[in-house]
Amino acid sequence: MCAETPDYKPTLNLPKTDFPMRAGLPKREPEWLQKWADMDLYEALRRKEGRKPYILHDGPPYANGHLHIGHALNKILKDMVVRSHQMMGFDARYVPGWDCHGLPIEWKIEEQYRAKGKNKDDVPINELRGECRKFAQGWVDIQREEFKRLGVQGKWDDPYLTMNFESEAVIAEEFMKFVMNGSLYRGSKPVMWSPVEKTALAEAEIEYHDHQSHTIWVKFPFTNASGDLDGASVVIWTTTPWTIPSNKAVAYNPKIAYGLYEVEETEEESWTKPGDRFVLADGLAEDALEKSRVTNFSRLRDVSGDELAVLVCAHPLAGLDDFWGYEVPMIDGDHVTDDAGTGFVHTAPSHGADDYECFVKRGWTQRMTHNVNENSAFEDFVPFFAGLEVFNRKGKEGKANQAVISKLVEANALVARGRVKHSYPHSWRSKAPIIFRNTPQWFVAIDKELNDGMNEHGKTIRQRALTEIDNVKWTPKSGRNRLYSMIENRPDWVLSRQRAWGVPLSCFIKVSEQGEVEILRDEAVNARIAAAFRAEGADAWFEEGAAERFLGEHAGEGWELVTDILDVWFDSGSTHAFVIRDRADGSPDGVADVYLEGTDQHRGWFHSSLLQSVGTKGKAPYREVVTAGFTLDAKGMKMSKSIGNTIAPDQVIRQYGADILRLWVAQVDYTNDQRIGDEILKGVADSYRRLRNTMRFMLGNLNGFTEAERVEAADMPELERFVLHRLAELDTVVRDGYSAHDFQGVFQKLFHFCTSDLSSLFFDIRKDVLYCDGNSLERRAARTTLDLIFHRLTTWLAPMLAFTMEDVWLERFPGADSSVHLQDFPATPDWRDDALAVKWDTIRKVRRVVTGAIEVERTAKVIGASLEAAPTVYVDAETKALLDSVNFADICIVSDITVSDATPPEGAFVLPDDIAGTAVTFAKAGGEKCQRCWKILPDVGSHGHEGVCGRCDEALGAVG
Repeated sequence: MCAETPDYKPTLNLPKTDFPMRAGLPKREPEWLQKWADMDLYEALRRKEGRKPYILHDGPPYANGHLHIGHALNKILKDMVVRSHQMMGFDARYVPGWDCHGLPIEWKIEEQYRAKGKNKDDVPINELRGECRKFAQGWVDIQREEFKRLGVQGKWDDPYLTMNFESEAVIAEEFMKFVMNGSLYRGSKPVMWSPVEKTALAEAEIEYHDHQSHTIWVKFPFTNASGDLDGASVVIWTTTPWTIPSNKAVAYNPKIAYGLYEVEETEEESWTKPGDRFVLADGLAEDALEKSRVTNFSRLRDVSGDELAVLVCAHPLAGLDDFWGYEVPMIDGDHVTDDAGTGFVHTAPSHGADDYECFVKRGWTQRMTHNVNENSAFEDFVPFFAGLEVFNRKGKEGKANQAVISKLVEANALVARGRVKHSYPHSWRSKAPIIFRNTPQWFVAIDKELNDGMNEHGKTIRQRALTEIDNVKWTPKSGRNRLYSMIENRPDWVLSRQRAWGVPLSCFIKVSEQGEVEILRDEAVNARIAAAFRAEGADAWFEEGAAERFLGEHAGEGWELVTDILDVWFDSGSTHAFVIRDRADGSPDGVADVYLEGTDQHRGWFHSSLLQSVGTKGKAPYREVVTAGFTLDAKGMKMSKSIGNTIAPDQVIRQYGADILRLWVAQVDYTNDQRIGDEILKGVADSYRRLRNTMRFMLGNLNGFTEAERVEAADMPELERFVLHRLAELDTVVRDGYSAHDFQGVFQKLFHFCTSDLSSLFFDIRKDVLYCDGNSLERRAARTTLDLIFHRLTTWLAPMLAFTMEDVWLERFPGADSSVHLQDFPATPDWRDDALAVKWDTIRKVRRVVTGAIEVERTAKVIGASLEAAPTVYVDAETKALLDSVNFADICIVSDITVSDATPPEGAFVLPDDIAGTAVTFAKAGGEKCQRCWKILPDVGSHGHEGVCGRCDEALGAVG
C-alpha cells in the first residue's frame, strides 16, 4: 500500500449519539420525575379516549416509618402492572392509598406522652385523635415522596386515606350495613389479647417467635368414681399455668387408648408416691411418669371413653379455697391428641379457642370466667392471685405463673414441672407475647343467613366468600387454596378494638339485666351519623352530646353509645367501597381488576376485603389476586435490624439508582421469596449495562434515520426478515407475559433477544453494512429494522425500566410533551416466517462452529481479527445448498469462505456436540486489506479510490 493512502474514517457511517455509556441514574432520575410532574403525565394518560378501565386497587401501607425493601418490591410490582396494561391499550388507573388508623400510630403518640410525663388516659380523646391524625399525615407525606422516587406513577395529588372524612363516613356506612342485616352481635369469647397494648389483636397482627414457657403436669382427682378409680386422678399437661385458676373441664378423646396406672416406686424427691393412681394415655404414660421421677409403675387396666364420659373431677385448688369448689366435668373433644402431654387437655374456655368451642357446643357459655383483666392481671376477687400479672407492661413474664405453681404444690396437685421452648404468638407491633383472654367483643356472624336479597353466591358470608374464591383468578394458583382454607375454618369475625384512634363502631345498644344486648337499627340514625362524619370526621362520635345528636327521637330511651373502634382490617377491607365504587376514577362495576400484595395478606387484606365485600354487596371486590413472597437477604435469611442485614430502598437508589431496583424486581420470581444483597445487585447492574449498550448501539446507528429510508419487510434481506420474525414472536410473548404479570418471563425473553439475537448476531453481522455501505438496500433495510426494534424494545421495557427507557426515547424524540410512557406497545404485523426461522437456526449453528474455529487461531495469535480468515466449512449437501443461498462470509464476519459438502480432512475443527455435522479448516484470506472496511480481498487497490475494495469504492463515489 502507498504511504499516502487517504484517511477514510470520516467517510464511514459511524454511530453518532449523545446517549452516555454511563447512566448516572442516582443523579439523573430526579430530572425525569420532574419532567413527568411538569407534563402531568398521569393525567395526560387519562385523556386517552375510548379505553377500557383497568383498576389495580392499592393495598394501603401503614402511615408509619420509612419504606423497607418489601415496600419497594410491592410498589414497583404494582407500577409494572399498571404501566404494562396502559401500554396494552387500557386506561390503567392507580390511586395510591394509606392505612392511617390503628394501634401503631396511637402507640407512638403514647410514647411521646410518656416521654413528657403525660398519661394518655388524662388527655381528651379527640385531642389524642388529633395528634394521631397529624402524625399519620406527616408520614403519608414522607412515604409519598419515597414511593415517587421509585418511579411509581399514580394519582399522588389525590390519594385515598382511611382517615379522610369521606373515608371515615363510608367505613361507618359499611359497618352499619352489618348492623342492619343482623349479622353483628356482641359476644364474649377468648381473643388474642396484647397486655402491652391493651387491645384485642387479629390473626394478621400476630407473628410467632420462640418463647420459653413453664410446663406443668397437674392431677385432677375424681369425685364420683368407684372401684379402682376411686381415689384416682386424671393428669393434664399445660404450658400456661396461669390458666389453671380458670379451669372448668378436662377434655379427652374417645379415639385415644387410655389406661389406669399405679405408682410403685419413685425417686426420693418426687411429688408422687407409691400407691398413687393416674389415668393417662397409653402412648404418653411412661414419659409423664418419668417426668414425675417415678421409677417403677404398673398398668392396671384399660379405661374406656364411656367410663371417662360420666366422671367428674375436683379442681386442684378446691382444697385451698371455696372459689374453686365447683365440679370439673370430663368432656370429649376431637382437638385432644396423644402427640404430647398426657392425652388429656385442661380446659379453660375463657383462654383457649378449642376450649371455648367445646363449651359453646354444650351450651355452657354461662360458665365462662372473667378472672384476668386487660393488663393480664388476675382480678381482685381471685383468691391468692389478685393483681398478679401474666406479662407486665413491658411484655416480660409477671408473677402469675410462679404463684399458681406454688399453690399447686401447696395443694399437693402438682405431678411434675419443667420448661419448654416453643413457638408462641407475639404482637407484631410491640414484639411482646400475647394471651388468650375472654372479653366482650363485637363480632360479625359469618354463618348467619343474611336475607339481604344478594344470595347469588350464597346466603351466608362464609358461603359467599368460598363461592367467590373460585370466581377469582389467583396468581400463583396456590393463593386460592390458602385463602379458601382460611375462610373455610375461620371463626366469626372480631371487629372491635379497645382503643381510641380509629372509626368507631357507630351503633347504639341496650343491655338488659340478664345481659342480653339489643342493637338499635334505624336508617335515620345511620344517616345522621354518616352526614356528621362526612362533615367533621369520626371525631364527631366522641364529642360531648354525640348520643343525643345522633339518636334524635330515640334520645332518652336508654340507648348507650358504643365506644370501641373498628379493627383497622375493617377499614382497609372497606376501601373498595370509597375508592373503587365511589370515586370518579374507580371501576364502573365497583370491582377492582386486581389486588396485589404479599402472601401474608391472605390472612390480612385479601381476607378482610372479601368478607366485607360479600357481606355488603354479595360479591368479591376483586377479579384477580396476585401475591408476592417475602424479601430475604442474600443468604436467604429474614431481614432484621438486630442482625444488621437489612437493605433500605434509598440505600440502593443512592448507589445504583431506582431503575436497578426495578430491574431486580423484574428479574426475580416475585411469587416466591426473593433474595437481595450486594453481589445480587452487582449482577443486576451488569445486566442493566448490557441492555443500555444495546439501546446505545441502536441510537447511534439510527442517527438521521428518516421515513424516506424505510424498506418494506418483503424487500428486506433474510437476516432482517428473521429479526422481524423474532419481533413477531416476542410481541405475543410480551403481551401474554404482561397480561399474566410474569415480569421475570418477559424480561428473560427480552434480555435473551438483546444479547443473543441482536448483539451476538444482528448487530455483529450488520456493523459492516451500517458503517461501510453507501445508500444500499442492505443498509436501509438494517436501519429500518433497527427502527422497528427500537419502538418495540423501548415500550416493552418501559414498564420495568421506567427511567432508562424514557432517557432512550427522549434521545430520539425530545420535547417537553414527549414521553415513552405516552406510547402503546406498537401493533406488530404478521412477520412470522417459521420456515425462515428453521433455516436460520441451522445457519446459526454452523456459524457457531466457524466462530469457534477462528477463535482458536486468534488465541494462538495466528490472526488478530476474524476478517483475516477465509475458512472452509464442511457440511452435508442439504446444508451446503442452504448456506450458498446467503452471504455466509458476511454472516461469519470473515473476508471469504468456502462451503463444501466433501468429507472433511483429518484434524478439521469440530465442536464437541458435533453441531449439524459441521467441520471447519482454517486458511488466511488472500488479497490486501481494504483501508476502509478492513476486509481482505483480491480486488483491493484496483479501483479509483486508493486502497479500497469495490464495495467501498462505490460507497465513496456516492459520498463524492
